Amino acid sequence: MNTSKVAYRPVGLLLGIAGGMAAGAAVRQIWKVVGDENDAPDATDEDRTWREILLAAAIQGAVFAVVKAAVDRAGATGVRRLTGTWPD
Repeated sequence: MNTSKVAYRPVGLLLGIAGGMAAGAAVRQIWKVVGDENDAPDATDEDRTWREILLAAAIQGAVFAVVKAAVDRAGATGVRRLTGTWPD
């Protein structure tokens, strides 16, 4: 295992946790605007429509995917700056 992989693991883990928290906060803010409520509905929320459930899931999926890609890319870039090689 090369140095960049070893260096990337703890960086990736910490950035992943921070990214998950940031994505969750972003989803809550978006849902306040879109759904006029503080929290997006859960899939098993009986009082919500299919439209609300699927819209909330689509927003959450999109936000988490974008944040994950940004965090992974930033982490890999940071490791390359530190080690001189791109983590595989």
